[in-house]
Amino acid sequence: MRAAPTILHLDMDAFYASVEQASKPSLRGKAVIVGGLGPRGVVATASYEARRFGVHSAMPMAQARRLCPNGAYLIPRFRLYQAVSEVVMGLLRELSPLVEPLSLDEAFVDLEAGGTAFDSKGARETGERLRADIRAATGLSGSVGLAGSKMLAKVASEEAKPAGLLLIEPGTERELLAPMSVRTLPGVGPVTGEHLRRAGITTVGELAEAGEDELVRMVGRSHGVGLYRMALGLDDRPVVAERDAKSVSVEDTFDVDLHDRVRIRTEVQRLADRCVQRLRGSGHSGRTIVLKVRRYDFSTLTRSETLRGPTDDPAVVREAAARLLEAVDTTGGVRLLGVGVTGLADYTQEDLFAQSMAAEAEAAAEVAAQEAAQEAAEAAAEGGATEPAGAPVAGVPGASGGPGEAPRGAEPSGASGEPEPAPERRWAAGGDVLHAVYGPGWVQGSGVGRVTVRFEQPGSAPGRVRTFRVEDPELEPSDPLPLVGEAGADAT
Repeated sequence: MRAAPTILHLDMDAFYASVEQASKPSLRGKAVIVGGLGPRGVVATASYEARRFGVHSAMPMAQARRLCPNGAYLIPRFRLYQAVSEVVMGLLRELSPLVEPLSLDEAFVDLEAGGTAFDSKGARETGERLRADIRAATGLSGSVGLAGSKMLAKVASEEAKPAGLLLIEPGTERELLAPMSVRTLPGVGPVTGEHLRRAGITTVGELAEAGEDELVRMVGRSHGVGLYRMALGLDDRPVVAERDAKSVSVEDTFDVDLHDRVRIRTEVQRLADRCVQRLRGSGHSGRTIVLKVRRYDFSTLTRSETLRGPTDDPAVVREAAARLLEAVDTTGGVRLLGVGVTGLADYTQEDLFAQSMAAEAEAAAEVAAQEAAQEAAEAAAEGGATEPAGAPVAGVPGASGGPGEAPRGAEPSGASGEPEPAPERRWAAGGDVLHAVYGPGWVQGSGVGRVTVRFEQPGSAPGRVRTFRVEDPELEPSDPLPLVGEAGADAT
């Protein structure tokens, strides 16, 4: 524990929703809910206006729509959130070399290590300056907590929300914490909170009065000792600049349960490829492949396979995930699938055995193709005539007589002269678009062959709404615009 409040915790206010409000002027001051828009979507972030209706993160989107039917429901735009986060984290690193990011919108900073602040006055001035710099650079607000420990700094930032700053003077921790709910403390979730409530403990002060022995008896030694120390405001964890990733994973929840085994395998292969993209993007390889399957009855199964060495080969990950799927019963239906890689390393050990097997398979396929071509040539020579038009030709897809080939005389696809209809373009609510005439805008909604777009951009006045055909050639998806222009104008 430090004698001065030189550990800072920054938490951006309703980050995803605030980015959307800053990006879309017509949504400022209105209820905005960001998350999955399908029947099984989940709320990622809700603006403070939406929270007044009871909407909160991790809530099913269907429930959020019932509570706040007039809110703006938007898909997440992670590329934009990542870009804004990089700006914010850059400002934090100007304060100290010890910055510990917890997520895109949250981080601890050791002000002492950066020589930025050594006492309460300096810490408060630094916190206020940081908040002003964040607003100037991004147009967004963040809440700052300052204390002598990480736990108390996080508690302070939560109490400061929204758009505030709270400094906890060393020596006042117990007095401040005592009336707060036990759920304020890190690690006290709904289950532990309910367990403590049944024992008559609802505040942090009551938790401290219960004593260490009683808490150990109630929730076990490890958790009980930790709870008691937190109730006393004790936390000596340092700010750690680099937090090594332990795993990389992706998952999808489906609007309708998947029953078709072929479709399930296809989805697993797709997730494996996405997982490898993230793995390579982080500069890692991994040794253990993990498959996650949530079935129709919400039961969740995980299966894993450890390779002989770390890999970032998509084929290896796909094959391992496929093998793991074979051991899972999906008869009743699947609502969620996930593929992950753990045991990360920053190097790749090639699987020589797998390479050898792949080379042998490729050579065998080439030999088989050559033999088939030779047999066809010999048969043609014995017949004394060249092959008629439309006769099977070795290695040519679509010729009759082979697997997957059209029967002789059948009209090939598109041969009638009429092009196959292109699939209907999809426009997700909240997505960025650019119109050749009206400029940048965002999708308000789409359906029945039409898409409605509001044309506005960060820093502008609320824009006009226009409707187009979904296949309008002048309307194209686009990249997000920066929240604040080069001149540094405030976007809010």
